[in-house]
Order: sequence, then C-alpha cells, then structure tokens
Amino acid sequence: MDDRSEALEPGEEPGMEDLPGRLILVVGPSGAGKDTLIEAARVTLAGDGRWVFPRRIVTRPASEAEDNIEADEASFLQVRARGGFALAWNAHGHWYGVPASIDADLARGARVVVNVSRSVIAEARRRWPDVTVIEVTAPTDVLARRVAARARPSDGAGPQRLARRFEPGDAPVADATIDNGGELDTAISAFLDAVVDA
Repeated sequence: MDDRSEALEPGEEPGMEDLPGRLILVVGPSGAGKDTLIEAARVTLAGDGRWVFPRRIVTRPASEAEDNIEADEASFLQVRARGGFALAWNAHGHWYGVPASIDADLARGARVVVNVSRSVIAEARRRWPDVTVIEVTAPTDVLARRVAARARPSDGAGPQRLARRFEPGDAPVADATIDNGGELDTAISAFLDAVVDA
C-alpha cells in the first residue's frame, strides 16, 4: 500500500449539515504526542457529557500512550463496507477508523475530539458543518527521540515515519497549533484551551 494516507468514503451522509455538535480533529507528525494530549483532555473533562473522545479502531496493537481498539484487517474492512466508520484511512501499512457512532454524538450537540490523519481533513470539513483542526507539533529531534523510544515494530522504520513530512501546499490548515516539544504541562494547558475554545 502507498505509505501516504488515503481518505475514504464512509458511506451515506444524510442530514450532516444539520448536526449541532463540533468535530475536533487532532493532527500532527508521528511522535508529536497527540494521544498524550488527548488523554489529558479526556481525563480533565471526564464526567462532562458534552465531550466525547471516541476510541479509534486500528489494525495494529495500541501503544502505551494510546487507547485504540485492535482489529485484524479483514474485520476492519468488513466494518468499513457496512458503513461502520465515520472516517477511515490507511497509513504506514495499517488501517485506522473512527466509529460511525460519532454522528449520534454530534447530533446531540457534543464536541467530539479524535486523532486523525491530515488526509481526512478535507473530507471531514465537507461532511460536517463545524470542524476544528488542532495541529500538534514538536522539533524534529524531539520527534526522532520519541519515535525511537516507542519502537513499535509494526510501524516500520522510524526514519521513514519522520521523513513523511508535509509537502509544499500539503500541510493542514489548522485552527490552532500546539508546540509539544517542551514542558508537557504547558502543552497540555495550551491543548485544553484550544479544545475548550474550539
């Protein structure tokens, strides 16, 4: 498979323009710490039904910082064929999916926060009326250390992941950018502000 992520049509899209909720997409390079910031926000906002942090379905085991649901490729593709994903994409040889249940959350006015590939931003903005993109970044040397420390064999070579940077004109148009290369508490505070203000 091509190493670049590919946005996929999830199926029917009835009444999406009427959904009152907001979809908050978190994007950024490998090692930026997206899942760490999302988990901190989830814990902080726990118990508040206005916020939803859906678990992604991924065809590889979750890492220490993730809370993904593991699936084999055949099962994933069956769910995708049935319209079980609101968003789905392929990257680094694995499939990733956001459950279609987020449509019900958006319909009741919730804010849905999820880590996605940059390749699905345009699709999401076309399908849902209120989408906010938060980009998480970090210096290249920090990314390299984190990817090396994570050492997930299923992800392939770390240098290849780091080399897959945004090309000219390909970077996401972010509504907020968080630098997660320094003190974690500072990044968490900035991320929470961006999520709450979305």
